Amino acid sequence: MDFSFDEDQEALADGARRFLMTELTPELIRELWESTTGRSERHWAQLAEQGMTGVSVPEAQGGLGMGAREWALLAQTWGYFGGPDPLMDTGLVAVALLQRLPASDWRDTLLAQIAAGGARVALAHPVNPYVADAHVAHVLLCERDGELHRVMPAACTHRAVESVDPSRRLFALDWTPNASTRIADAQSAAPLLDLALDHGAFAVAAQLLGLTQRVLDAAIDYTSQRKQFGKPIGAYQAVKHLLADVAIRYEFARPVVYRAACALATGEIDEIDDPQRALYVSHAKLAALSAAQLAARHAIQVHGAMGYTWELDLQIFVKRIWALAGNWGDATFHRERVARTLIDARAPIGPACTFGNSERE
Repeated sequence: MDFSFDEDQEALADGARRFLMTELTPELIRELWESTTGRSERHWAQLAEQGMTGVSVPEAQGGLGMGAREWALLAQTWGYFGGPDPLMDTGLVAVALLQRLPASDWRDTLLAQIAAGGARVALAHPVNPYVADAHVAHVLLCERDGELHRVMPAACTHRAVESVDPSRRLFALDWTPNASTRIADAQSAAPLLDLALDHGAFAVAAQLLGLTQRVLDAAIDYTSQRKQFGKPIGAYQAVKHLLADVAIRYEFARPVVYRAACALATGEIDEIDDPQRALYVSHAKLAALSAAQLAARHAIQVHGAMGYTWELDLQIFVKRIWALAGNWGDATFHRERVARTLIDARAPIGPACTFGNSERE
């Protein structure tokens, strides 16, 4: 299977990278920590102008009509700069879910508003105990007793829950379901909730790749400047090995995440979901999380005692890694998914099966 990206996909990610380099700085992130909502309306409007909120929205509703393959690079870039939750939850997860719902005026209007930057969607999913950005959402898509509901902010109350990452704004919701809020019964909602879970876990995995690279870059930069016994500490073999281990783990995780993107894209193209989608997505989350957690540990170690201080920008990205570890399923959850697929289902695995299917894929 070819995991390479075409020129248009690379150009889209490169444009996002140049934009975020100047507009999503560590200084802005720290500034938002102290604000009431933790979010910048100006920055959200800029994201919409760049087309990032409408990447997956169909062209008929004013979007770019792209999908998971493009998000594989965009979410990785978003993670590199430590971007907060609303873009992934709204632009990727919610849009994927909305497109699987039957066409309706409210759905098409909401998709158009998302593309234009006029709406943010918060998601209450069974795998996430708390809802991110419920305080700034225009619409909430919530699960209750297996059903899917569309809830307006005025119809629910929320209580803030503290996160290890100051950029994350989490809330416990209290609301009452009724017939007017229900948009899918339990039978219809089950595949939609699975779809949201897979897109959410994939978004986290791609962001963790970006965070791994950012933390590794910070460690390399520091070890090239910090001197001991007259030469940079990065010249010492022990330090080289710490960073090389991270680089290797990162390189092994990248194709796994890109494979998950291909599995998600299968359903976008022909509306027939890849039967192994859950396996590929859970594998991606596990591989990316392993790389990111190793990067966080080793980056702090090479920075020494100052690696634990809030003043260092490294803390922004390390804390985000720790916070995303449990978002859209923790490691135990995804290991169990992999086990159910490979072991319980007696799935054909191994090089012979993998490469034997390469022509079909």
